Amino acid sequence: MRITRPALLLALCFSLLGLPRQALLAAEAPTITVRKSDALNVAFSGIGGSEGAAASAVVKNDLMLAGWFALVQPGAASFTVSGTAAGGVLQGKVVKGGEVVLSKSYSGSPRVAAHQFVDDIVQTLTGHKGIATSTIAFVSNRGGRKEIYLADYDGANGRQLTHDNALSVSPALSPNGRRLAYTGYQAGYADIYLIDLSTGARVRLVKFPGTNSGARFSADGNQLACTISKDGNPELYVIGLGGGARRLTHTRGSESCPAWSPDGGEIIYSCDESGAPQLYRIGSGGGGGRLLSTGFGYCTEPSWSPDGQRLAFNVRSGGGFAVAVMDLGSGGGGGARIVAQGENPVWGADSRHIIYSTGSTISLLDVPTGKSTPVVSALGSVTEPSWSR
Repeated sequence: MRITRPALLLALCFSLLGLPRQALLAAEAPTITVRKSDALNVAFSGIGGSEGAAASAVVKNDLMLAGWFALVQPGAASFTVSGTAAGGVLQGKVVKGGEVVLSKSYSGSPRVAAHQFVDDIVQTLTGHKGIATSTIAFVSNRGGRKEIYLADYDGANGRQLTHDNALSVSPALSPNGRRLAYTGYQAGYADIYLIDLSTGARVRLVKFPGTNSGARFSADGNQLACTISKDGNPELYVIGLGGGARRLTHTRGSESCPAWSPDGGEIIYSCDESGAPQLYRIGSGGGGGRLLSTGFGYCTEPSWSPDGQRLAFNVRSGGGFAVAVMDLGSGGGGGARIVAQGENPVWGADSRHIIYSTGSTISLLDVPTGKSTPVVSALGSVTEPSWSR
């Protein structure tokens, strides 16, 4: 715990962290600097009003899944969360020591408003971005064929997005959650399709001869990295949403699974040129790929954390697949460790949580604590999750 000194110093810290103005109003109050291993003691007194029950259930679940908080009795709490919800408006409030730290109104359904409230709580109390308003996409064969589905990050509000009646795989949500790219076989071979999720409009964006697959959005949402085999070998390309294709790799192996750095300057990908697939790092403008030292003999499906500090990826372990995480340094990596049994890991916006699949379940992993919570199941085989930020 760190107690603040002059209010001016605290104001500067809040400004640098990008915290909301409401938090600055409590400048004279003691605050806590939260690291990813900390947990703030929070009392949740519920949401009143005619829509309060529905909002309360969502707020409580979001607070528990956020990982930053321990829900305790009021006498042991540093912060108290409360509110009212009625007529499509939620008025949320967070109090610390008798002072209001956050007070804000949210419009929309109880679920939507509750998600927004909790994301603001996370931002105000920890300085980190929340995950409650995010969306996940995944592949399910519930209807007999593999199609793309969407859901809230907690697995609620699940719905089928594609009805192609053909193989639809490898979904990739844009960071803002407004677009989705995927690999579809409607034409009989693999092409990359782009869907505007607000209108439902769809275009076949990448349709070169051969295989076009595995698209992933850059952090700004304006480019896609993907695998294209039009030159006879699966190579890594960067595609603009308005057109144009730029080849990045020139190897004898097969490149796949691109993951963009947060600043868009680099891409980590998988390549099997030396035999079993390994991870390589390359500038998004091209150049030579540099092998990452992971300590594992089989590595695929990298995902770069939004804070740029860590990489999650698939490894083979004990006859199956596992999720590994390693710290990234300049030009290399280190400290890789297995954090879960499963595959297809994807970082959330908070650089704290990962979603991953086990074949029948998609789970939410709190990496610092190791707590894994199933969020999608009972939909047949569920694989290849993607996550908006």
